[in-house]
Amino acid sequence: MKPAVFLDKDGTLLDDVPYNVDPHKMRLAPGAFDALVAFARMNVPIIVISNQSGVALGKFDESALADVERKLHELAAEAGAKIAAVYWCPHHPQGTVRRFALTCDCRKPAPGMIQRAAREHGLDLERSWFVGDILDDIEAGHRAGCRAVLIDNGNETVWQRGPLREPDAIAKDMFDAARIIERSWQATELAT
Repeated sequence: MKPAVFLDKDGTLLDDVPYNVDPHKMRLAPGAFDALVAFARMNVPIIVISNQSGVALGKFDESALADVERKLHELAAEAGAKIAAVYWCPHHPQGTVRRFALTCDCRKPAPGMIQRAAREHGLDLERSWFVGDILDDIEAGHRAGCRAVLIDNGNETVWQRGPLREPDAIAKDMFDAARIIERSWQATELAT
């Protein structure tokens, strides 16, 4: 089993544009290009884990996510990286689209998407990292058994603390997060 890097999409991998499903408006967040280069060099699976409540809230149709996923693969390829998989949670308990208006085990901070990815890709969650820009990302990573890096870019506004919501590291951008992860894996290899 191999470790992976799990990435939140909006505000982490991409600039945060609420409910955006227009591939023409998708831009890598600061440091994301260099982080993707670094992850490709590390030869580690990159998996995107993203809440997409816009589906449940009626902001866009679930089918729009196919174009978003294609664009994510294109952006990664430009950096010489490959996204192994993308997982979406289209649910929201207060949704207006009945079939998606529910409480689920995949909407972060729940760990369902990460656990599913681990099963489907044979991943070692204890050696994996989750990178996100809010504490719900950190909690999801920890609940799945991963370590987690918070990108402190101002997107977390609630700061509801708790044992599962304390990041293992804080980074200024995604490239800083990639360097933290790489140093951690190097230190682990040296210790074994």
